[in-house]
Amino acid sequence: MEKMAQAGRLIERLSASFGVAAALVLASCSGSAPETAPPNRQQNNEVALVRTPLFSADSAYAFVERQVAFGNRVPNSIGHQQCGDYLIGQLEAFGASVAVQEARVTAYDGTKLDIRNIFGAFNPREKRRILLYAHWDTRPYADKDTVRTKEPIDGANDGASGVGVLLELARILGDSLPSVGVDIAFFDAEDYGEPEWLPNRDADYTDWCLGSQYWARKPHIPGYRAKYGILLDMVGAKGAVFHREGTSMALAPAVVEKVWSTARRLGHADLFRNRVTPQTIDDNLFVSQLAGIPSANIVHYHLDTRIMGYFPFHHTHGDNMDAIDAEVLGKVGQVLTQVVYAE
Repeated sequence: MEKMAQAGRLIERLSASFGVAAALVLASCSGSAPETAPPNRQQNNEVALVRTPLFSADSAYAFVERQVAFGNRVPNSIGHQQCGDYLIGQLEAFGASVAVQEARVTAYDGTKLDIRNIFGAFNPREKRRILLYAHWDTRPYADKDTVRTKEPIDGANDGASGVGVLLELARILGDSLPSVGVDIAFFDAEDYGEPEWLPNRDADYTDWCLGSQYWARKPHIPGYRAKYGILLDMVGAKGAVFHREGTSMALAPAVVEKVWSTARRLGHADLFRNRVTPQTIDDNLFVSQLAGIPSANIVHYHLDTRIMGYFPFHHTHGDNMDAIDAEVLGKVGQVLTQVVYAE
């Protein structure tokens, strides 16, 4: 996943293209984002804690580990095919109504990618719905590494961690349905964007997030709507911090406050911080702007002057199981579970 700070310009172009009016405040790329929480008017979405089923951090970890065991999940690969089949089978085993959206999309270099967006619906007849999603593919290059740069990565955090948390939540939902309808989506081909070594660094960046872009323009259910969405991207690494992501703050500030206030009430303010990152390019941009479902992105991003940007092993071979912390997965899962059952 490469999410350059040019997301603001892309949002503006998408707004113009789709007739959407948006007053966007761009976060600084210098890391001098505000230290304080957003204005008090957003505190109205603070939610009371409710009793929820137990989210198992160990189970989420096992789901991450199982995905990594398939090898890389780059579209058109054997590991990709096998992992996709596994995800479909798990959602079915947990009692979800499963839909698979197959498509052929074109990558930045002209490569044709056969992709699958995978959906599991719980309470499918309930009209009030929320969308929880992650990407399940992995980066075809270790283009931020110094060795084996043109080989694919394991993607334990960048891809598998979000899916692992959602699979554990799917297990919970299968045992105890909430009052709201929940759709879990695994989007494909998020990470097949232009590599670092190519000279065209002023690209459009719509070569990222191909699966969510395809779905946003052609939903698996015609006219599909959800009250809001939450994206999980890189949510399992040791030393993780989740600041309020800039694109989410521009397009879905109330959803961000719902998630972050829940984390605060659960005692996880050390993990869910209140500074605002630069706007980034991720699946939530296209789900928010093209599909019209305001979405918050929970993503590991550092604003420390010593560590600026995504988690240290982003797009390197260090993104393996050694980087994953079950405790972080568990805290993210607790927050998500609380948000779902509080609806």
